Amino acid sequence: MAEFTAKDVQRLRQATGAGMMDAKKALEENDGDFDQASQWLREKGLASSAKRADRESSEGAVALARSGNVAALVELRSETDFVAKSPEFVSLADELAQLVADKGEDAVASKSDAVDDLKVTLKENISVGRVVRFDAAEGNALDTYLHIQSDRGVNGVLVELKGGSQELAHDVAVHIAFARPQFLRREEVPAEEVEAERKTLETITRNEGKPEQAMPKIVEGRLNGWFKERVLLEQPYAKDDKQTITQILGGAEVVRFAQIEIGK
Repeated sequence: MAEFTAKDVQRLRQATGAGMMDAKKALEENDGDFDQASQWLREKGLASSAKRADRESSEGAVALARSGNVAALVELRSETDFVAKSPEFVSLADELAQLVADKGEDAVASKSDAVDDLKVTLKENISVGRVVRFDAAEGNALDTYLHIQSDRGVNGVLVELKGGSQELAHDVAVHIAFARPQFLRREEVPAEEVEAERKTLETITRNEGKPEQAMPKIVEGRLNGWFKERVLLEQPYAKDDKQTITQILGGAEVVRFAQIEIGK
């Protein structure tokens, strides 16, 4: 059996996040070979992390990367904010976002080993969540917003605008971050959701004892309010609620938007 020292054990512990006895056993089982011992620990660690796979990953980080007319958002999920704030975690999230910006959404798969290694090191269920990449059409404005909290991104937005300025695209991105629209226009809201809400509002209005002849108008008004909460173009602008997003756009058009927020 190859000889190894206490320093070798310590180095393996630092590299893998394993406990002292586990690191020592790994070196013993692999004749002191550092790489093989690391792999052995990784395999053992992944076996135990599988038991954590059903634990909720409600924390994490959102990373943003920008390259010319391309922008990407990647969500890296964790179980606790303690892990989500760690430098290794934030660094991997940033690396994944840059990879997606450079090579496409499927490129995250090439980093699956790095994600697995981090599970072992940080002893949590860690996974790649939502991934979005915009490659804006020529002449369109592309802008982004990333809300930072405790040294990592928690709320990221991408916006592509046609016929508008970069500044306007940024203003819309900031609005989206805080207003959280689910749809661009009301035609995109599933018909069954609209119908279910209409029926609910009819019941509420009837239970309030409103006159039957006034019901349609009251329900329609309330339904419009429901749309305003969900549809970007109908929302009151966050910086000036006397104007809607459609009004501040003027002749510009939102081609598409995406938002990734931790815990949502």
